[in-house]
Amino acid sequence: MTLIQAVDLTKRYTLGKDNYVDALRGASVSIDAGEMVAIMGPSGSGKSTMMHILGCLDSPDGGEVWLNGRRVDTLRGRALNALRRDEVGFIFQGFNLVPTLSALDNVALAAEYAGRSRGQAVETARQTLDLVGLADRVRHMPTELSGGQQQRVAIARALVNRPAVVYGDEPTGNLDSANSVEVITMMRRINAETGTTFVLVTHDPEVAGACGRAIRMRDGEVVGLEAEVVSGREQAA
Repeated sequence: MTLIQAVDLTKRYTLGKDNYVDALRGASVSIDAGEMVAIMGPSGSGKSTMMHILGCLDSPDGGEVWLNGRRVDTLRGRALNALRRDEVGFIFQGFNLVPTLSALDNVALAAEYAGRSRGQAVETARQTLDLVGLADRVRHMPTELSGGQQQRVAIARALVNRPAVVYGDEPTGNLDSANSVEVITMMRRINAETGTTFVLVTHDPEVAGACGRAIRMRDGEVVGLEAEVVSGREQAA
């Protein structure tokens, strides 16, 4: 079943008088529920802009975005906030954890924002931290965790409200190679076990190789849909 459908997306950033960048030029993608997909491309290809628009963090200038059969690029206000809170999760290169909160409280906070009681939020956070392999680290503060562990907490936070899709923008970009492999392997396991859809912007062919397929972009356009990722490192957007 198609979960995400983007049709003829355009996006122009104005930098000054008569100075602009066309980040997307009629780009279209289709992603099925349960897929784990990489979006790849050289610097300036539009891959991060694509993810931000698919995740409703930004709006296109033209085209349409559909999620679960509903058009979402036109949402505003409370409807947009509810979608971001309940239906999508986000992982970024920076872990963005609250430094004064434990791993458990960082994850529970996202569940409380979604309307759960404190007790329900804590229980769901515990279960989600167990899912990412941190059941024995729930009381640790971010400074007491390794980079890989901090990113696992961030992934748990993205998963705690059981979203239909989790978007990741260079989710292993701040990790060494060993931690990167561990984190992407864990994400692949969660994808297989829970059916959560993952869409990952990455320049790393090893990360993309763990995904089911790659969407390749160049100059704001989709130029390839590949079942297997061709090796070769690309520049990050």
